[in-house]
Amino acid sequence: MLKTHNLALLAGLITAVSAQAEEGFRQHEAHVHGVVEMNVAQDADALLVEITAPGMDVVGFEHPPQTSQEHQALDQAMALLEQADDLITINSAAGCTLEHSNVRQTSHHHDHDHDADHDHEHHDHDEGAHESGHHHDHDEDADHHEEHHHDHDGDEHEHGMHTAFSIQYTYTCRDSGKLDHLSTQWFSHFPRSHEIHTNVFTDRQQTAIKLNPDQTEVSL
Repeated sequence: MLKTHNLALLAGLITAVSAQAEEGFRQHEAHVHGVVEMNVAQDADALLVEITAPGMDVVGFEHPPQTSQEHQALDQAMALLEQADDLITINSAAGCTLEHSNVRQTSHHHDHDHDADHDHEHHDHDEGAHESGHHHDHDEDADHHEEHHHDHDGDEHEHGMHTAFSIQYTYTCRDSGKLDHLSTQWFSHFPRSHEIHTNVFTDRQQTAIKLNPDQTEVSL
């Protein structure tokens, strides 16, 4: 089990980092397609990996899904993002086990600079939940989006609204002393991304690095 005090420390750290990352996404030319943010925080046996990615990188569009193809693309992306093992590989000697995952899609309107949660939100999935499956409220989502995008054409959505995906994976590690690296398969699944800005906070170091399709490993 993940120790409560460790989880609280990580939660506090990642909350501060997340606020900076989200603000950076808004200030950095609204956000930059192709550039993903990743935070890796470790405290004792607790490990947290957080990824924030532009909607364009993940599904290929910024507006709420309008066609069956776009709904399918979003559903497939959400399902993939929930599978931590498909995106993050931690060196096996550390014995890290996924405790929870949280996948959320958010959007904000650039002209008015306000946030509005949209769409799918999945959180606190344990390994059993991954095995037993998940569900999406498609009809409610579709109705919700129709209410929000009436009287707007697609071009306005592309230019005025920016979406992002926020993913958190929480692990507990049996032997954190042997936790020395992780790698990501993000670029294989989402080839529109070309760079991951990564912040690392561990018992050993605090550093920032940039990953790319040829460099996908993070030293911890």
